[in-house]
Order: sequence, then structure tokens, then C-alpha cells
Amino acid sequence: MFWRRRKNCEGSDAVGDAWLIVGLGNPGPQYETTRHNVGQMALDTLAERIGGRFAAHRTNSRVAEGFLRPGGPKLVLAKSNGYMNTSGGPVSALAKYFSVPAERVVVLHDELDLPFDTIKLKQGGGHGGHNGLRDIAKALGTPEFLRVRIGIGRPPGQQDPADFVLRPFGKVERDTLDVLLEDAADAAEAVVSEGLTAAQQRFHGRAAR
Repeated sequence: MFWRRRKNCEGSDAVGDAWLIVGLGNPGPQYETTRHNVGQMALDTLAERIGGRFAAHRTNSRVAEGFLRPGGPKLVLAKSNGYMNTSGGPVSALAKYFSVPAERVVVLHDELDLPFDTIKLKQGGGHGGHNGLRDIAKALGTPEFLRVRIGIGRPPGQQDPADFVLRPFGKVERDTLDVLLEDAADAAEAVVSEGLTAAQQRFHGRAAR
């Protein structure tokens, strides 16, 4: 494979131009529309934009490949075939297979600590109790991958957060869910095309609708 030199998301030299964008979730139709799978929902939106179709890959995942624009960086979109808390193995294997360093791995995931319909971006940091992020950091050997944090809000009343994330979005949420998924896909594109800082400036000033 031919690699060319380019700038990474913070402006330093990097070799190659592939980005690995991962949507977190659980496998099976019973989980497809749950809050915990919003990362995979957003990844589906991005796949539609680049004309990518997911196919089985040797890394125990489904992969779609494409480009944001002609001559632009290659995007490898991926969903693990396993459960959320075992996301690390497939992500690490994909990063090695496609020669993508951690700083060009972008993870789309649900975020309890953000209000619904809010997008935040960050690189590195803790996992905040999110088992998918925890496992990815362990498998990559670093937490310094990029995150598109998709706000789902806290459960009402005394509802257990573990139950809340495994339930489908409510009717009011579904009315704006498509827009949230478009925003999350926009954020992932912005990280790749504009860099983390510029993308943060675009999305962090937005109030939840």
C-alpha cells in the first residue's frame, strides 16, 4: 500500500492517511435501537454518506471502507461483532491491520454525562465507567484515541443507568434522533477534515435542542 505524509489531527507529521472510525454497541436486533448503540447508529449515517457497505472482516468485526471526498483520507468504519465490554480486541486488531495509530482512531459512543442531543469531542482521558472505552484503552495500550461523545442524558428518577442504556429511545427523543445522528457523523467528519480543535469549536458551543 502506498502511504503519503500528512498532518494528523493536532498538526504534527504522520505517515499514511487512513482513519479508523468505530461505532460502539451490542450485537443483535434486540439492541439495535437502544441508547447504548447510538454510536453504531451514527456510524451507519456516516457509512451512507461515503457509500460504504459493511462486510465481515477477519478481526471479528464488520467493516466499510470509503473516502469523504476524492483524494481525501481513507475511512475505515467498523463495528465489533462482540459485546460492548469486549470492544478492545477488535479495535486493536483493526488498528494493526490497517496501520492506524491511536491518534487516528475515532470512537463514537453514548455518553450518560451529557444531555440528550449534545455532542462533545475529546482525545484521551478516562473512561467514565464506560466499559467499551475502558476495554479499548486497555487493548490499544493508551487512552489517547479520539472520542465523539453522543449525549443520551441520565435516566429519570431512580432508574438504574445499566437498564436505561439498554432501552430504546423514548418517543420525544426519537423525534430528534435523526438530527443527533447527523450531528455525530458531522463531528466525526470534522475531526478528520479540520482537526480536533476546530471540530471542538464548532460543536462545543451548541446547546442541546
